[in-house]
Formats: sequence, structure tokens, C-alpha cells
Amino acid sequence: MCGTSARILREAKGAPKDAGLGLVVQDMALGVGAPESGSGVIQYVSSDSGQPQITGRYLSQSQGRDALNDIEGAMYLTADARGASLEELCPPLFQKLVDYGALCRTRLREEMEVEFTIENNELRIIDAVRVQRSARAAVRIATALAEDDVISRQDAIMRVHSNALSEMLHRQVDPTATRDILGRGIAASPGAATGRIVFTSSEAQASAARMEPCVLIRRETSPEDIRGMHAAQAVLTMRGGITSHAAVIGRGLGLPCVVGASELTVDTQKGVLKTPDGRTFRAGDEITVDGTTGQVLLGAPKMLEAALDDAFKTLLSWADTYRDIGIRANADTPADAQTARNFAAEGIGLCRTEHMFFADDRLSVMQEMIFAETPEDRRQSLDRLLPIQRADFKALFTIMQGRSVCIRLFDMPLHEFLPYDKAGQRDLAAQLNLPLSDLSQRVAALSEYNPMLGMRGVRQGITVPEIYEMQARAIFEATVDAAAVGITIVPEIMIPLISAMKEVEIVRATIDGVAASVQAERRTAFDYKLGVMVETPRAALRAQDIVEHAEFLSFGTNDLTQMTYGLSRDDAGRFMSQYVQKGVYAEDPFHTLDIEGVGELLAIGAARGRAGRPDVMLSVCGEHGGHESTIAFCRSQGFDYVSCSPFRVPAARLAAAQLAIVESGYRKR
Repeated sequence: MCGTSARILREAKGAPKDAGLGLVVQDMALGVGAPESGSGVIQYVSSDSGQPQITGRYLSQSQGRDALNDIEGAMYLTADARGASLEELCPPLFQKLVDYGALCRTRLREEMEVEFTIENNELRIIDAVRVQRSARAAVRIATALAEDDVISRQDAIMRVHSNALSEMLHRQVDPTATRDILGRGIAASPGAATGRIVFTSSEAQASAARMEPCVLIRRETSPEDIRGMHAAQAVLTMRGGITSHAAVIGRGLGLPCVVGASELTVDTQKGVLKTPDGRTFRAGDEITVDGTTGQVLLGAPKMLEAALDDAFKTLLSWADTYRDIGIRANADTPADAQTARNFAAEGIGLCRTEHMFFADDRLSVMQEMIFAETPEDRRQSLDRLLPIQRADFKALFTIMQGRSVCIRLFDMPLHEFLPYDKAGQRDLAAQLNLPLSDLSQRVAALSEYNPMLGMRGVRQGITVPEIYEMQARAIFEATVDAAAVGITIVPEIMIPLISAMKEVEIVRATIDGVAASVQAERRTAFDYKLGVMVETPRAALRAQDIVEHAEFLSFGTNDLTQMTYGLSRDDAGRFMSQYVQKGVYAEDPFHTLDIEGVGELLAIGAARGRAGRPDVMLSVCGEHGGHESTIAFCRSQGFDYVSCSPFRVPAARLAAAQLAIVESGYRKR
């Protein structure tokens, strides 16, 4: 055959233009006639759950898929109290259908939907297609096929997309539900949740106290909103990108989150949300945030519940036997750590300790410390935080049961602990017994033009060393307390925002001094590791010097991307979609690791770090850590582990296994 259609078909299939083209000639099976003729469709597993379940319809005197289009006239396949069935009408033919299903499963190595025709009491198979399936069903089907030796465990692992696991961990909007879309933003944290609109964190907490689900809407969130985010079912912001505060915290909490919904407008003072089509919504109105698609929906559409079953756990246990890179979790609280443990993370790769200081019993103490005039006064305030921090770290060590825990020392501008509004400043002035004018001046003095590049991280550890001293003591005392109850831990202490070897040397001297003091006081020896978070280009370039005082390098790709590009990760969402559409960037670099630019800095830092210390431990702990492309890059560079949000751990475990399987020469059969 050499016609146009034949040539196009050959090209589409990758065959030479002059290749032969086969033609199949078949008898027609009409599905009409006597005594029993008709057509139907049968499926042997549930598309939702993947469990064995015969479903479908049969319609007498019909052809093709008419049975699915005429539900009232069609009969059931299996015996059913609601009406007639093929099993009762023609038992032998029904049994043949069941046998054909088993044959398809073993010969085609897949669960199939079979289209059939009956003509004059004779069964004919017309077609068989792969069963459509949910993420939950995909996992169960692949696992069941492997357990029955129809496919290998490697095949089962390769058949499930890592994103499917992320979907299973969260409630999702039912694909069949009607969607009244109010607006769109960036899908920052997967899952969907419904609640009544609130515009402040205090309203969210009040709503939670009344047991009323709520959605927190903010222009953008700040650390002060963490308690409100904990109380809400979902978060929606008008500004921000994939690594903005709301996005990072949302993923850590497993909280559905949509950010950068700039087409929506919000007036928090009036408590009004306006949509592009002119609709207006107020506090108390019910909406749904779909963090998987980035959509904001009206009302409460039908949901599919999260589904973690034995098949899920079995598939991941198989994956762990193949992967060759460690998977840890970013966890800031005992609740985060427990989630990480539940998902079989190998440890905590990043504990951001500054997030621990916003609870009511800690925030006021931090504020007192900020207004202290002398180091002695600061230490007095921090002494009140010491037992709280010690309890925090002991809880993490207890939950992780000896698994690695990497604790990042305090990394936040102090002004973020202070109120900016007049009412908040008046309350704080009264609490601290200070003139309002003095407090306002102090707030102004702490303000910075660019806080993310200002007085934070190691810069505060050097200029206000009392904070790091308190945290180091809390870590070491918690280590001793954990050992007393049989939990051996070697804590990893990480210094943030390093750019020079001397910074590490100064902080190391402080930490080592505290360790020696605690060991003498408690008469107990313990081990610990000190490392740095590589977030500045200079730290990557000078890694060979830095590792003289550091035993590990953990690349914080959120800030490293921000500094490499000169982009604010909180503001880039305003224009990033246009940049991607116009081909300026292939992908949003805050969403997908930029291998060419930021990746080169990682490669340089890794090579130079090994040159200075061959046994240096290397990792990525930014939000990129859970993505397949990042894991592939880290494997190629010989990194020890990646760390990601707890709810991304299962997907990362699967992706790492798939990469290792492909590299081993796997070929799909």
C-alpha cells in the first residue's frame, strides 16, 4: 500500500516510508439474530480501587458499545437483585468471559476491559483495551500482577508514576465533579479541601476552635501566619511562587495550597474576595482550594479520600530494595517528624528551628530577647527558651528512633517576630513595659530593605551568638536525655547562609565549646556532626575551604536558585508563567531544578568539597529535593541523599528506584 494514509501511518509508527503495511481481514460478528445475540463490555477490576470486581453491561440485539449507551435497556453481567443478568441468561458464555479475562491478564500482562459480541449463542471477543484507573487502582493493579508472578517487581515499580503516590496521600476533587472555577493560581501543595473563607490567622484559629473548617486567604503569608495555617484546611494567596512561604509550609504540613492567584483580588480590611468575572465573596462563604490543579472552586464539590493501603506499602518496600540514594524529610515539628517516619523517611534532612518560635509560649520570650540591651539580658530570656527547645529536640530524636536528624540553626530576620501594625505595637509595648515610641524606633531600626539578604542565618549567629549557644546546648542536652532512654543519636548541626570559611570557623568554636561544657556537666560523651547549608554561590565556589571545618554540605536550592538568578522566590510568580510560555526559561527554576546553572554550582561545590574532605556528606535539602529530575542529577553527582517535604517522601522513594532500575539496563517487556 502506498497511498497517503499508508505513508502517514508508517511515519507515525516510526517505520520506513517504503515499508510494507499489513492488512487484517476479519469476519463480522453482528450481535443481532436468534436465538441469543447482542454485545457488551466487561471489566474485571474496579477503576477506582483496583480490587477484583466484574462490572459492565450486556444488551441483546446490539452492536459495539451500545450496552454502555443504553443503561436502562442493558442487563447486568453478574447476578444482581436489581435486574436480569448475563450470568443467569447464559451461564456458560458468562464463564467463558471470566476465563477470557484471566487469559488476557496473563498473556497481555495487564488488566483489560473486553468488548464482546454474542451471535447465535457463540461468544466472540472484539477488542481488549487497558482498564482506565485511578492512582490508587494503578498501585494495586501493578502490585497484584507482580504478586501473582504475571510481571516482575521491577515492572510493577516502573508502571506507577511517582506523582500517583502524591495524589494518594491527599483528598482530591472527584474527576466527575462539576467545577465552578473562581480563579487559578500556582498549584503549590497537592490535595483539595473545602472550608469557609477567613482572612486572618486569628480568624482561622477561632474557626478551628469552633470545629468549623476554613480556608485562609492572604495576599501573602509570613511566619506570623503559621498558627493560622495550622488551623486552616487550605491556604490561598494572591502573591508568591512555588517556593514562597505559603508553598513551603503548606507542603510541609500536607496542606492544600494555591499561591500566586493574581487574577483574584482581596481586600483583607473589608473582608472581600473578588473574582475576574465580578463575583464577590465574604468571610464565611464556602470555597474549595484544589492544590493539585491550582484551581479555586465555589462550594464543596465531591471528594475522593486519601488511600494508603497495603498495596501502597508493598510497592514502596520493593522500591527501597532498588534505590541507591537516601531519602530524608524536611520536618520542623514532632508532627512533621511523625509524618516523615510514617512514610519511611531515612531521617530528617532539614529541621528549620526558627519555625519553633512562633507558638504563644515562645513568641513573647523571643520578643523580650530582641529588646534586651546586653548579652547577659539576652541570655536570661533565652534561658527560658532552653527547656522548650530541649524538649522539641528530644521529641524529634524519640520519634526518629536513632535515624539521622539534621538541625539547621536559627535563620530568620529578628524583625519578623515583631508586629508592624500600630495596634500590635501598642500591645507589645504594654507587655514589655516600654514607651510606644521606643518600641516603634526599635522595629524601624531592625527593618531591612532586603531581609532575605540581610541580618539572618550565620550573620546573626556571629553578631548575636547567644541564640546559637542556647540552641546548641538544647541539642546536646536532648542528645544526652535521649541516650538515657536508649536512643542513640548523632545530631547533625547545620549552619545556614554560609559564604566564607571564617564564618564556619567562628561558629564551630562556639558549638564545640558548648558541647564540651555539656559533656562535662552531664559526665556523658556524645558525638555530633557540624556542617553547612550551601545557599550562596560563593559557598559552592569555596567549598574546598569550607569543609576544613564542616563534615557535610547540604545544598539549600531554594535560596541558591534565588541568588543565582537574582530573582525573589516570593515575587517571581507574577511573571514566571509568561517567561516559561515565551521560552525564556524551559521551566520555573523554583519548581524544577535548573541543571545548567544552579546544577553546575552544585556539581562544582560537590567536587571541591570532596577535594577538601573526601568523606564529606553531600545532600540537597531545598524544595527541589523531591522531584525526579533533581534525584537523577544528585545520583549522577554521587550525593548521599535528598530531603523533601514529608508528603513527597513516598514519591521520591519510588522515583529513585525507577531511576536505578532504568540505569541497570531495564527494558520493558
